[in-house]
Amino acid sequence: MLKRTLGRQGLEVSAIGFGCMGLNHHRGPAMRSSDAITLMRTAFDRGVTFFDTAEIYGPFTNEELVGEALAPIRDHVVIATKFGFRDGRSSNGLDSRPESIRRMVDAALVRLRTDHIDLLYQHRIDPDVAMADVAGTVKDLIDAGKVLHFGLSEADDEAIRIADAVQPVAAVQSEYSLWWRHPEASVLSTVEELGIGFVAYSPLGRGFLSGTMGESTNFAADNDQRKTNPYLSAENRAANQPIIDAIKAIAEEKRATAAQVAIGWLLARKPWIVPIPGTTKLQRLDENLDALSLEFSESDLEKIDRLLSTITVHGERYASAPAPTAER
Repeated sequence: MLKRTLGRQGLEVSAIGFGCMGLNHHRGPAMRSSDAITLMRTAFDRGVTFFDTAEIYGPFTNEELVGEALAPIRDHVVIATKFGFRDGRSSNGLDSRPESIRRMVDAALVRLRTDHIDLLYQHRIDPDVAMADVAGTVKDLIDAGKVLHFGLSEADDEAIRIADAVQPVAAVQSEYSLWWRHPEASVLSTVEELGIGFVAYSPLGRGFLSGTMGESTNFAADNDQRKTNPYLSAENRAANQPIIDAIKAIAEEKRATAAQVAIGWLLARKPWIVPIPGTTKLQRLDENLDALSLEFSESDLEKIDRLLSTITVHGERYASAPAPTAER
């Protein structure tokens, strides 16, 4: 597995990480714990060293699952988790008060079966708490050895700069994919300027960019967030089919799958971008990791940009503004 570095302090991770949320949260029925643990350990055997979770996934149970799975290999992996919601529940609203951050970290250490968190993200910006206070609290936790690196999720340029001035930011995590390219507006240039890594979640557009969904796909489970996701409505899946057709055409040229093109494209954008696709299937894990073998020249990337610039993306990524209740 190739490695990439996040941030100026040299946090080294596998070039493709593993997004753990869907193992038991927000993606329909939870996997059996034993199966999820086997999948994470298999990912490690395949070279994945970067595992992403959060206290609100479950809530709490995803961290517990990750902790159990990675305990035997703890010294060989990087665990990222997130704080920022009151009592660990997104429905309760934002909460990045210093005392809440400290309380969350102490509880997460127990759930993750570890004495330190490798990468601690603020899950969403809390407008009621100064970013300098948030960063200062994480700095204290780093000084205490409970946290090693600081990250931000879905942060804007101003927040990134304020935080980084107090405590160096290792990574900014945001949604980024072939059909959600909002970070290109300014965030990518900001993190590049500051020497911060970028972690791309939902690199497969919640599965849509794999090319396996159609207008008739049914998200039956009530706890599958995709059921209420605007850009995954049946109407928008049909309207967005030209995106899939374009990606499949590229995949055919590359002798790859649509999912591999979507992940490989992100890897080719910048050497400090790390996608973290999630899956519950070993077959998809192997497919995702094989994206590392794809090569995209500058002309390839320009061709993709030209092709997709002619296609309109239909639908928003959240049913409402992506603030307190947005999980992933």
